[in-house]
Amino acid sequence: MKIKLFETLIFAALLSLTANAQQADLLDKVNLYIGTADDYGQMTPGATVPYSQIQVCPDSKPRQHPGYDYEQSTISGFSINRLSGVGGSGCGGNVSLMPDATGEDVRLVKQTEVAKPGYYSVQLSNGVWFTATANYRMAAERFSFPSKEKAVLLLNPRSAFDKVFGSSFEQKTPDMGQGFVECANTCGRGHYHLHYRLYTSTPFVLDTIVDGRKRLTFPELSAKYVEVRIVVSTGLADELNKMTPNMVWATSFEHMMERAGRQWERLLSKVEVEGGTADQQTIFYTSLYRTFHSPFLVTDPVMRRYLGTDGKAHVAEDKYYYSSWSLWDTYRTKFPLITLLDELHSPNIMQSLSQLYLTGKKDWSTDYECVPTVRTEHAIATLLDAYRQGISIPSLRDAYPGMVAEVKRLSLKSPDQCLEASGDFWALGQLAAELGMKEEAEKWTKRGQEVFDSIWPKEFQHIDETYTKMKGNGLYQGTRWQYRWGAPMYLPRMIQLVGRQKLASQLQQFFSEELYNQGNEPDIHVPFLFGRLGMPQETGSIVRSLATESITHRYGGNDAYPTPFVGCAFVNQPRGYCFEMDEDDGAMSAWYVFASIGMYPLVVGEAVYELFPPLFDKVTLHLGADQQTTVVIRTEGRTSEKQLVKKVTWNGKTLSNFQIPVKELKKGGELVFKF
Repeated sequence: MKIKLFETLIFAALLSLTANAQQADLLDKVNLYIGTADDYGQMTPGATVPYSQIQVCPDSKPRQHPGYDYEQSTISGFSINRLSGVGGSGCGGNVSLMPDATGEDVRLVKQTEVAKPGYYSVQLSNGVWFTATANYRMAAERFSFPSKEKAVLLLNPRSAFDKVFGSSFEQKTPDMGQGFVECANTCGRGHYHLHYRLYTSTPFVLDTIVDGRKRLTFPELSAKYVEVRIVVSTGLADELNKMTPNMVWATSFEHMMERAGRQWERLLSKVEVEGGTADQQTIFYTSLYRTFHSPFLVTDPVMRRYLGTDGKAHVAEDKYYYSSWSLWDTYRTKFPLITLLDELHSPNIMQSLSQLYLTGKKDWSTDYECVPTVRTEHAIATLLDAYRQGISIPSLRDAYPGMVAEVKRLSLKSPDQCLEASGDFWALGQLAAELGMKEEAEKWTKRGQEVFDSIWPKEFQHIDETYTKMKGNGLYQGTRWQYRWGAPMYLPRMIQLVGRQKLASQLQQFFSEELYNQGNEPDIHVPFLFGRLGMPQETGSIVRSLATESITHRYGGNDAYPTPFVGCAFVNQPRGYCFEMDEDDGAMSAWYVFASIGMYPLVVGEAVYELFPPLFDKVTLHLGADQQTTVVIRTEGRTSEKQLVKKVTWNGKTLSNFQIPVKELKKGGELVFKF
C-alpha cells in the first residue's frame, strides 16, 4: 500500500506541474517502455530532454546494448548517458551510481516503475526510492533511503558499455567531486571524452572499495534523501571551472521536471492527429518523441566551446553546436523529419554537421568525440536535403572541399558500397549545382552515373535464385533483392534498363513474396517507390500494412530468421518492434511518423515528398520556428482501410504525380486525399 501511495503521489505531482491539460495529454500519449524489452527495439525509458546527452536510466544486469532491458529487474546502477536503440555494443553508461552498501542483487520493483518524458522513478528491492530528471547537460537524481544509516552511494568511475581507456574521480569540496572518462564508441569505433562534476545536496565522505568503486557516505544527512546533480562538459575539462554551486542548484528538482515536460510538449505539439486507435496514437507520439533524442546539444551557455574532431577546442560562433550522429541509419528518415518539424533548431544542427568537414570527419567516430556517437556516412545528402528545404547552413561552401575529399576515399569494394557511393556522388553533384559550381556539378553527377552503371546492371538487374540470400556477394546487411532498390535517385536509369512495366511488376513481387525487411535500413524507402513507377495507389495499402498489421518477417538485422517472425512491426508494448529490429537512433521512429502522416522523403537531397493516404483521418502540422504555419492533411470519403485513393489535392489543385516539394509544403495549406 505504501509503495502504491508513494507512486501515486509522485505521479500526481508530475502531472500537477505540467503547464496545462494539453501538455499532460500529449505526455500521456508517450509510452517510454515501447521497444525496451530484450532485442525488440533496444530503447530505454530514461529521463532526458530533447537533444540532450543526458539520459538517466537503470542499467540492467545482464544488459541490452543501451543498458536497459525491461525484462530484467536486477541492475548494476543508474548511469547518465546512452544512445537510443543502437545495435552493436552500444556506448555510454557512464557515472553509474548504486544506492546500496554492497551493490549486489539490487532489483527494480517493476510495479513501481514510472517513466514519463523528462522523468523516471522506481523503488528498489533494498527499499530505496530513485527519481530522476534532466536538462541538456545535467542529471538530477534523488535517492530516498529507508533510513539515514543506509544512505550509501557506490560510484563506478569506469562504468561504460564498451572499453574504457582512462578514468579518474576525486573529491574537490565536501559536496563536490570531479571525474573524467574516455571510452570507446559504438562497435569499438573511436573514442569519446567525458568530463563531469558530481554535486551532492549534503557533504559526503569518499573512500575506495575493493573493486575500484568509490563509496560515498553522508554523516551529516538531515533528511532521508540525497540529491545528486551530475554536470557534464563537452569534452573540455576547464569548462567545469565556470560552473558554480549556485548555478547547479539554482533550479529545483520539481522545476527541472516541469521544464523538461514543457520542452517535450513543445515538440510533440508540432503534430496533431485525429482518428486511428488509441494504440496507434501512442505509437505515433512515442515515435515522434524518440526522433528528437539526438543529435546532442554540447555547447555550454558561458564559453560556447566544444571539442572538435581534430582534438582542439572550438567556439560555436552561433552559440549552439550539436554532436552525436548515426547517419547511415538515420539520414533517410530522422533528419528530413527534424528539418521539416523543428526549424528552430535545424539551422544549428545542420551547421554543426557541415562543420565536421572543417575539423576532420571520418565515416565512423573519430578519436576526439565530445559525446557518444556512431557514424556519419551520407552527410552530403543530409545537408543537401536541408539546404533545399530552405535551412540556412553558413559554412556549406567552406565545407565543400572536405566533401570532395570524402567522396574521393569512398570504398567501391562491394556492390552495396558502390550503390551507396553512387548516391553520394549524385548528392555532391546536386550540391555543387546549388552552390553555382557548374563544372563540379557535371563532374560528380557523371561520376555517380558511372559508378551506378558499373554495378547495377551486373549485380542487380537480372534476378536469380541468389537474390534472397542475406549478405550474398559481400553485401553488408541485406539481400540483393533489398539492395537493388538502394539508389532511388537512379530509378529512371533502372527503368531504361528493365522497362517500366517489368520493374513495377518486380517491385510488386518484392512485397508479395515477403522479401522486404522492415528490421533494417537498406530497404525502408522501397514501399514509397510505386508512385514513380506509375502506381501511386499501391503505396498507401502497403505502408498501412507494414505499420499496423501482422505480417511475415523473413529477415532480421543481420540474417534470415530460422523461422520467420509473424507479427506487427510496431506495437504498443515493451516488445515493441519485430525481433532484432533496432530503433537505430530514431531511424525507425521517424519512419513510422512519416508513414502515419502520409508523406515520405524517397530521395534524400531532392527535398520532395512522395504522398499517400495518412494513417489518421486528419493530421495538422505546425511548422516554422514560431509554429505559425499550418498544414492540414486529411482524408475525404474513406470508408475502409483497403480503399485506394483516387486523387490528392494541394490547396484545391490536383497533384497528378502524388508528390510535393518540401518548400511548397512549408508555405502552408491543405493536402486532401480523396477516395
